Amino acid sequence: MTAATGRPRTVGVDLQQSSEETRYVVEAIQRDNPDATVRHLPGLIKIQTSGALVIRRETVEELLGRPWETHEFQLAIVSYYGRVEEWDDDEIVIKWSH
Repeated sequence: MTAATGRPRTVGVDLQQSSEETRYVVEAIQRDNPDATVRHLPGLIKIQTSGALVIRRETVEELLGRPWETHEFQLAIVSYYGRVEEWDDDEIVIKWSH
């Protein structure tokens, strides 16, 4: 939370807009984080939200129509802001700890 407002800090990821697979990952992030803002820039997709950003393997797999491992997210990510609180086989969680 920010000290001045008492609201959760913004977290986010910047992804390469390079493949059809990235489009499904973005759609999965939007589904699991309905308050997230998505901006499409030339060659880049910026996703941000307050509190925590969650990327769930199960949602990505459902949209992709094939098995997906969370380490594949590294192929699309350009940068992130926040702290990677969890990165396991089932989900990735980015948030600020304080």
